[in-house]
Amino acid sequence: MHRRTLLASTIAATGIMMSEATTNDAAAQDDRENTLFFDLKDGRVVIKLRPDLAPQHVERIKALVRQGFYDGTPFHRVIEGFMAQGGDPTGTGTGGSQMPDLPAEFSPPAKARFLRGVCGMARTAAPNSANSQFFIMFAPASSLDGQYTIWGQVTSGMEFVDKIKRGAGQSGMVREPDRLLKAQLAADAA
Repeated sequence: MHRRTLLASTIAATGIMMSEATTNDAAAQDDRENTLFFDLKDGRVVIKLRPDLAPQHVERIKALVRQGFYDGTPFHRVIEGFMAQGGDPTGTGTGGSQMPDLPAEFSPPAKARFLRGVCGMARTAAPNSANSQFFIMFAPASSLDGQYTIWGQVTSGMEFVDKIKRGAGQSGMVREPDRLLKAQLAADAA
């Protein structure tokens, strides 16, 4: 009897460990699915995607990354002390993907704010016009809180974002801009 109880408890414990391992594997895979790499001229930037804040925008970023859409695109608008904007293959600030524009997924300031390293979606004056263009914040900008969609946060490599070539004037348009060399999800990385 004692032997069966011991065997049953051993099997149950193994099942719990296997269940925890499966859960941990699923969480690790989810983390890899929601981790984005931007390779810049000076190094790799790691971004934690935020599907909890903007599920449609995160899915769009992932789809475009998997298509190779962002590879080689310029950081066409870069303003010192504010942000670096990219994601427009034309480099003019007027281009985007062939996909339809997205509805706004603005977060209330109590939930998420535009701080250093936060990644947001660029848009026109129309709230539901985000497509492929994005920006990475150099510094906090409370004026953007609740007005633009937050889809990610730089977790490492911000020092490489800081080295992106700056633009001139109020528009921040960059002549001979730096480029996003390669974008990929950690889940797809070799």
